[in-house]
This record gives sequence, C-alpha cells and structure tokens, in this order.
Amino acid sequence: MAVPKIMGTEIEYGVIVPNDPNFDPISVSLLLVNSYQGDPQRRLLWDYDQEEPFMDARGFEVDAEFEPPDDQSNMSINTTLTNGARYYLDHAHPEFSTPECTNARDIVRFEKAGERILEVSRARAEPLLPAGQRILLYKNNSDRKGNSYACHENYLMDRNMPFTQIVEQLTPFLVTRQIFCGAGKVGAENGTDPCTYQISQRADFFETEVGLDTMVKRPIINTRDEPHANRDRYRRLHVIVGDSNMSEYSIYLKMGVTALVLQMIEDQFITKDLTLRNPVKAIKDVSRDLSCKQAIELANGQRMLAVEIQREYLDQARRYAAERGAEAQTQDILERWEYVLDRLASDPLSLRREVDWVAKWHLLTSYMDKRHEDWDSSRVAMMDLQYHDLRPDRGLYFLLERQGSMERILSEADIVDAIENPPTDTRAYFRGMVLKKFRDQVFGVNWDSLSFNLGEGPIKRILMEEPLKGTKAHVQGLLERSKTAAELVANLSA
Repeated sequence: MAVPKIMGTEIEYGVIVPNDPNFDPISVSLLLVNSYQGDPQRRLLWDYDQEEPFMDARGFEVDAEFEPPDDQSNMSINTTLTNGARYYLDHAHPEFSTPECTNARDIVRFEKAGERILEVSRARAEPLLPAGQRILLYKNNSDRKGNSYACHENYLMDRNMPFTQIVEQLTPFLVTRQIFCGAGKVGAENGTDPCTYQISQRADFFETEVGLDTMVKRPIINTRDEPHANRDRYRRLHVIVGDSNMSEYSIYLKMGVTALVLQMIEDQFITKDLTLRNPVKAIKDVSRDLSCKQAIELANGQRMLAVEIQREYLDQARRYAAERGAEAQTQDILERWEYVLDRLASDPLSLRREVDWVAKWHLLTSYMDKRHEDWDSSRVAMMDLQYHDLRPDRGLYFLLERQGSMERILSEADIVDAIENPPTDTRAYFRGMVLKKFRDQVFGVNWDSLSFNLGEGPIKRILMEEPLKGTKAHVQGLLERSKTAAELVANLSA
C-alpha cells in the first residue's frame, strides 16, 4: 500500500535591479528575505544539523563537505513562517518552500501565497534602495544568460520502494508531462538546437538521466536522499525537472497527477513498459513540438506521441482509482488530466485558459501580429519575461487573470488564509502554530524538528519524523492547554 503522498514545492525566484550597474543578486535577495521577516530579535536559526545534502538514493554518500553558516548568517538568510513555510536565500535567489501538504489543491494555495509574500518583500525592500532603483521579481526558470533556477517538487515515498523501479517507470512520465505544465519560453539555451518558441523553460538544461547534482549536468531523475522524515520508513523524491507555473490549473495538475503516478508505482500497478530510447533528447524534442504530433522513440523501437504516453498513464490511473477507490479531488484531477490530453491531441493551442505555455504563446503571437514583430524582437523577449512578473499591476499573467482569461482553482480567500496559516493536516500545523504562540522560546527549526530554549537547562529538541503527526486534530488541544513553551514541552513528554 502506497504511503500518503505528502508533497511540497521549492521555488527559486529570479531577481534583478535593472537600473543598478553594480547589482548583486545575493545582497538584494538578502534584503528581500530580511524585509519580510522584520524584527531581527525574533529571527530563528535553521537547524542545519538535520541536513544531509550528499546522501544518494542509489545507496552511497558523495564525498563532499557541507559547511553550515554561522549563527548570524543563518538568521539573516532564513526565516520560518507561521504558515509552516521556509523563506530563505538559496545561492543567489530568494526561495520559498511551501509547508508539507497532503493534496495538490493545498500546494496551489501555498505556492500562490508564496508569490504574495515575495511581492510584499519587494514592496518593503525597494524603498531601502537608492532613489530611483527598483526590484523586479520573476517566477520563471532562466535569466537568458545560460543560468537556470528551479521549481523543485518533493513527494513522500516508501523507503522500501526500489529506486531503480522509480527511475524506470517515472522517467517517461516526467519527460512528457511538460505538455500540460510547461511555462513556455522564447528561443533556446544551453547550446541546444535553435527554435523560436518551446513548451518548457527547463528542458534545455537537462543533460543526463539520473544524478545527484541540481545545478550542473542536471539529471531528469534527481537522487538526493534526504527524507526530512523517518529514514527507515520514508524517502523524499526530489523532482527537479519541472517549470515554475503561474497558472493555478497547471500547478494543480502537475502536482496531483505526479502524486497519483507515484502511488501507482509504489503499489506495483504500472505494467506497461514505456522506457524511452533517449530521455535527454526526448525531453528537448517534446519541448519543441508545439503541435504535439511528433513521436519520440521508445527503447523497444516503438514510436509514440507525448500525448499517447500520457494517455497510457491516465488509463492505468483510471483503473487504479476504480479498483482502489478515489477521493473527490483525485477524481477531479483525473477528469482535468483527461480533458487536457483530449485538447492536446486535437488542438493544443485551445488550452489558453489552462496551460501557461499556451496562454503565453497567444499573448506573444497576438502582439507580434499587431506590431509586425518577429520572434527575435527584444520586445517579444521582454513580454516573455513579463508574463512571470510578480507585480500584480505589471505581470502579464495577472492581467489575464483579472480579465477572467485564466481558469482558477482558488478563491482570493484561499490564498489570503495561506499567507498566515498552516495546513491543518500535516506536521506543518504544529510548526506554524508553535511559531505563532511561542516564537520567542523557539531556538531552531527544521522540517522534522523544533528546538526550544526554555531559559534553564539544555536546548530541547522535539523530533517530528512523521509528517502526518502534529496535525490540528492531534495537537490543537495540547497547544491550547500549554500556556508556555515549557508547559508544551512537558506535555509532549508526558
């Protein structure tokens, strides 16, 4: 029986100060993070003792050293929010990691809340710059200078699941799912074959099938083995192949369908061999095929369309849901998945309300037709970028949203609630509510632990190795009974 698919995303945002000749992305990213977290006296340490970035899912540890920052730097680059999320500096980017969620709809809520949090940070940080300078933030995946930054997805999986089987059965799915969750991009990068427009922002940057690295020689399947949970029971599948989406529909489908496919893999339900001859080539070929009509080669010599490969997964998922039973959200995901595959098979460009790459294509081609521009135009390149602009009054995605031109999954109230409040059905609830009530006594935070400074004696660390413990149902009463952090720790130990 598959373990529950607890999931989360990590979004690295593009940042630039266009009128600063000495622009330093690290300094500006730090300014953004610190502008949001406010009072420096209330900042917390991120507990790097729990980090294991060089463990490999293939059964070994890479020979490398990890040096955590000193305490002062730690507090300046990290903040843990009351909604259970982490907001921090990662390399040269501000990054927002959602809290742990049990379902795709909640991922959409908290990812969209992250966009609002980044925009608040920008509005607070910009006045601190020299007069006339402005900060621009983009939820995209490329700076057009050869650098790609990421949307990473995380899914809880059974430790006993053979990693080789995950690679074999998931790779064809990941290579082809971009047809409904690609963010769209003008041109090609990273020395790949030229094109005018393509489906995925990330496809050009993948150079190998399997590996640990996330920044050079990127793999389609990442092998990082850092579960942030009970290592004997769980693994965390770290998916780095996806684009950052603006469309709520695309985020919802991307996360929901991937979680369902992983459930089927764990339950040994996938029986058809869809192994690709050359996944690294195929991911780029699919990205360049706006018609969705060009077949890619399987290892057995058969040729299939990306839509057909996705349809094979869908057909198995429908049988899986019928045999095992499916909740309402799973049924909704199946119906939306089938809908987009039907449209992709007949008329891909009809999905302008649902899919980012299609919505952007229509914006760009409409502009080009009116202004007699072509794909090499600098204005078209700027519009490509502006689709992802987080400013609600300037971002082209938000313009479409205001016009009612994009399908929504959420209400405004859903997003506003997620800015301050954690999900109620994972350990993120305990983390977030503790930070609301006892922040001054919290010493350090990680995904699977909270440490308290109670004023007397050693630091008390509370382990949270089960992602489904610490929910509202489990701990609300305990939190209400505990008037101090010391009482909370004592009650937890009782």
